[in-house]
Amino acid sequence: MKRLFTYLFCLFCVCTYSQENKATKSTMDVNYFAGNIALHNTDILHLIQGHPEGVIISWNKKTFGEEAWQQGFNYPDYGLSFAYQDLKNETLGNNVSVYAHYNFYFLKRNLMFRIGQGLAYTTNPYNKDANHKNVAFGSHILSSTYAMLNYKKERLLDRFGLQAGLSLIHYSNANVKAPNTSVNTIAFNFGVTYNLDEEDPEYITRESKEKFTQPIKYNLVFRSGINESDLIGSGQFPFYILSAYADKRLGFKSAVQLGTDVFFSNFLKEYIRYRAAAFPEEGEDGTADYKRVGVFVGHELFINKMSLVTQLGYYAYYPYHFEGRTYIRVGLKRYFGEKWFAALTLKSHGAKAEAVELGVGIRL
Repeated sequence: MKRLFTYLFCLFCVCTYSQENKATKSTMDVNYFAGNIALHNTDILHLIQGHPEGVIISWNKKTFGEEAWQQGFNYPDYGLSFAYQDLKNETLGNNVSVYAHYNFYFLKRNLMFRIGQGLAYTTNPYNKDANHKNVAFGSHILSSTYAMLNYKKERLLDRFGLQAGLSLIHYSNANVKAPNTSVNTIAFNFGVTYNLDEEDPEYITRESKEKFTQPIKYNLVFRSGINESDLIGSGQFPFYILSAYADKRLGFKSAVQLGTDVFFSNFLKEYIRYRAAAFPEEGEDGTADYKRVGVFVGHELFINKMSLVTQLGYYAYYPYHFEGRTYIRVGLKRYFGEKWFAALTLKSHGAKAEAVELGVGIRL
């Protein structure tokens, strides 16, 4: 771990000094973190050993108000992160991950909140013969989210600064392949920052314009992917989701949503057959309808061409009991022009993920 941290710090220094003579409006930071795995599910109790530690190295592109949306979010940064984590357990192995992230600032830019989304590679996932105890990760490739809340002071010594705070790192494959109980690490982090420019330009401020208004818009979305039930080895199946909803902008930053989803989840069809055959005492004959229809309310936070979506749904048509009648969807959308968008979302029942959804839609 120390050797890796030293290597990454040297890489960080090489990158920073190679940029000295260029106006990049960028910073880099290296953060060491150490903490604990949160016990969100008793099935992973045997996997919690020691105190996981790791390093996060990040590049951040600053904004100064060149575009109007930047001032509205107090001039955030956006960038890329690389992370390495030693989970302190041979069964879990180690994780390497890459993220795209945003930094948002508060309290005169001394408090930074970072949110990042990306992919991770785990070195030792579940294997029925060689690693049957790893019920956290069923595949090498995982989805990962991390959040960081830091007190930050830049340029304390020339271009160098310091930051420290708390981080939360989440790994899951969202039931693309079982098992998937996931792992959450809560950690303290301490880091060094470096500004790639000798000095920063002035922030651009614009006078507020008229209140942003927009009529109700109607959205159609098609989502798909593959997933598996919690039954290990039951097989991966495609799913299809059709969604229709209306949204109303509340201002420049946000909108509220009301709509409906129709779910065609083929893994559930197989699960229904399995339960009928394996547990005849439950009185099921395996012919229950696997389709579900939900209604939902939601919120969308617009950040330039990206947006953060959160939705809370309830199954109005629910012919077979599976994980409860309420569901949650969170994720990102990327707009291409005024109408078309792509979406990457996670659907879950509480803390229990069901699927990662890839979607395409139109906003009329």
